[in-house]
Amino acid sequence: MAAANNPFKYNFAIVSRIAASFAESSSFDVKKGGTIDIDKARREHEDLVEALRRIGLDVIELPCDEKHPDGLFVNDIAVVVNGTALICNPPSIKDRPSRQGELAVVRQVLRKELGLKIVEVESETAFVEGGDVLWTGREIYVGLSKRTNMLGAQAVAKAFPEYPCNIVKVHEPSVHLRDNISMAGPEVIAVAKTPSAQKTFQEIRSSGGPGYKYISVEEDEAGNVIFCNGTLLHLAAEQIPKGFAVFENKIDYPRVAIHMEEPLKRSGRLASCVLIINRVRHPKKFPTSVP
Repeated sequence: MAAANNPFKYNFAIVSRIAASFAESSSFDVKKGGTIDIDKARREHEDLVEALRRIGLDVIELPCDEKHPDGLFVNDIAVVVNGTALICNPPSIKDRPSRQGELAVVRQVLRKELGLKIVEVESETAFVEGGDVLWTGREIYVGLSKRTNMLGAQAVAKAFPEYPCNIVKVHEPSVHLRDNISMAGPEVIAVAKTPSAQKTFQEIRSSGGPGYKYISVEEDEAGNVIFCNGTLLHLAAEQIPKGFAVFENKIDYPRVAIHMEEPLKRSGRLASCVLIINRVRHPKKFPTSVP
C-alpha cells in the first residue's frame, strides 16, 4: 500500500459547501464575532478547495444541506487511515439529530464512491469525533475530551489494530486534541504554547514513540494545520502572525497559507473542514456542483 511508504500521501479530499443555516446555528461562538458573512465564508472556503486541488487532491464537494448546519465540519464525521474509515459518533447527535444525516452522506461517499472499508462505532455510548484523533504516520493518539470518551477511544483502537493507539487527555478550554496539536510534516508535530495544549503535549511526549520533532507556535489556531502531499497548509498571516513567522522560518518544504476567517467563527479549525483520504481507485461520478 502506498501509504505504508508515505503516510501523508493522499489523493482525495471530502469537503462540504456551507449552508446558509450555518450562520444561524445555536453553537455559534459569539466571542469570535457577532455575525457570519455567508457569502464571504463561501468565498474563503472555495479558496481552501482550490488550494487542495493545487496540491494534487481530487476534491469531492458535498452540496450544502440547510438541514445540516454543521456539515462544513466533515472532519468530525470519520477517521480514515490507509483505506479504512471509522464512522465516528459525535456526542452532539444527542442534541442535534440532524448530524445523523451528515454521517449517512459521508458514509455513502466513503463506501460507494471511494470503496473504503467502513468500520462503525458499535456502542451508542461510545462517543468520538475526528478532531480528537491524531495519526502521526506510525501511531495514533486519541484525546479524551468533551467530544470523545474512553469507549470512543477504544473504538478507534479496535478499528486500526495494526497501529499503536495512545490515549491522552485534552485539557480545557481546548475542545479537540487537534485544535492546537497536529502533524506539520513527516515526524514533525506543531503544538501551541497555550497551557492546555502544553499539558496534552507533555502526555504525548511521555506516552508515544520517540523520534518526533516539535514546532512551538504562539496562537492556538496555528497549532492546527494540514500536512498533505509534501505541503503544509496553515492559516494566513493576518490570523496567526506569530505562527506564520515560525512556519516561514522553520519549514523548508512547500507551504500554502489559507485565509479562513468566517468559516471558523464557530470555534472550528482549518483541518475541521477537510477529510483527506488515500485511495488508489478513482471514484465514481459524484455531483460536485449545484445550479
